[in-house]
Amino acid sequence: MSSRPSIPDYDLCIIGGGVNGAGIARDATGRGLSVLLLEIGDLAGATSSASSKMIHGGLRYLEYFEFKLVREALIERDVLLGIAPHIMYPMDFILPHAHTIRPAWMIRLGLFLYDHLARIRHFKRSTAIKVAEDARCAPLKNDYKTAFTYADGWVDDARLVALNAVDAAEMGAHILTHAACTGLHVENGIWHVEMYDTDTGQSATHTARMVVNAAGPWVRDILDGSQLTIPGKTPNVRLVKGSHIVVPKLYDGSQAFNLQQPDRRVIFVIPYQDKYTLIGTTDIDHPDDTQAPEISPEETQYLCDCVNRYFKSSIAPSDVVWSYSGVRPLFDDGRGKASKVTRDYRLILDTDHGAPILSVFGGKITTYRHLAQEAVNKLIRFWPNYAAARGMDTIKPWTHTMHLPGGDIGDDGMDAFIAERTRRYKFLPATVVRRYATTYGTRMDRILAEATDLDSLGRHFGDGVYMAEINYLIQNEWVKCADDMLWRRTKLGLHISDETRTAIEQYFEGHPVSSQTARGANVTRQIH
Repeated sequence: MSSRPSIPDYDLCIIGGGVNGAGIARDATGRGLSVLLLEIGDLAGATSSASSKMIHGGLRYLEYFEFKLVREALIERDVLLGIAPHIMYPMDFILPHAHTIRPAWMIRLGLFLYDHLARIRHFKRSTAIKVAEDARCAPLKNDYKTAFTYADGWVDDARLVALNAVDAAEMGAHILTHAACTGLHVENGIWHVEMYDTDTGQSATHTARMVVNAAGPWVRDILDGSQLTIPGKTPNVRLVKGSHIVVPKLYDGSQAFNLQQPDRRVIFVIPYQDKYTLIGTTDIDHPDDTQAPEISPEETQYLCDCVNRYFKSSIAPSDVVWSYSGVRPLFDDGRGKASKVTRDYRLILDTDHGAPILSVFGGKITTYRHLAQEAVNKLIRFWPNYAAARGMDTIKPWTHTMHLPGGDIGDDGMDAFIAERTRRYKFLPATVVRRYATTYGTRMDRILAEATDLDSLGRHFGDGVYMAEINYLIQNEWVKCADDMLWRRTKLGLHISDETRTAIEQYFEGHPVSSQTARGANVTRQIH
């Protein structure tokens, strides 16, 4: 006879700490469900920290008649800017016209649809411009005479994940990183979730009424490993590698570029971290989910060639100071080219095994909140308290109006917020104030607390990194090693000296939470 209680530990167990898993945890906890989230590595340790850092509708998806996806993404673009203005902002994009790739009428039509598929609140409408007359086009070669400008959004993708997890945890969710799900089975209508702690080597079993499988590239592995796939019903996932390179700043100005390629792909060139330019992304099939994604020499050359085709200043692989690659787990719709595979998502709800399990196939970072809301809408009717709570505000969708942690900066915007915090914290260098503001928003006040001078912030590791910030990240954002801090919660890894990096790494090596990241998007460092 089983000794396990008939009442499960949790209403919902979520497998995967990427943007979808964290978003679902936040939404479900806010509606009253008890939630456990298991992540095998670090939050945003894989696909969700390897994006192009854009909140966008996906202009090129209109070519494939993905009107529903583009409209949904454009609406979400506006919603996300409203709830997290500290980690995202509008950005102008310049699209130079290359007449041999797409005719001007096609671009005009696409931009017209882009402007009108959703309401425009925070973003400007598109327009045609003459390259020679617009200073934003100064980086372009003289060969290009006409361009188009439109607006989309930039986002700190990894922080978006962390802030969803923080909000969920503050509402009562249990977020466990370095916790691998090793098996799933149902007993008496309850899921038994087997877990392995990669830090301690200990195993445990948790129980839940429902399970969400948001394991990204490993979504099928979770199902296959526990024999939960159903022939003819469970979809396949298509793994597509996307790689980016970062080079020293190529031009002045805050504008980004959308560059058309002869193979009909588009490459984005985006100002990044003040001193750099981000270039990407590629689209290459990645058939082996056990192999960490790495940028290939061919991909690096492809991205360099794209910039050299359009820009006056040329770059070479030797100019790359950082690169990263991630694997996108796309819903396999049977299309041939990786670039043509739909970016829309599918939520597969399965009750055939005796308890609900919902698996997430596909998706894009822009639509994560909508995906999470839809997922919880599907699951909440299985919640025992649903009937009693029905009609109450506790179970209605809510994430579209509530700020993510730190996002309550006020109606005057980020510039005014930064100016006010600069006056408040006169002892802080202006660069540190700005970094704190655009990383933590109003939560920077928790880092600074009652500090009245730099000595109040504890040990200075160098380059404006103080113990107060590290302690905050350890205590509030599941940071366990230097990489968690330097490459996901922040991008300090691009800016600090070797000495500062070594000091931070040595601190974590001697700290009780020290651990090695279990898995994640592969990062190639060629810095300083």
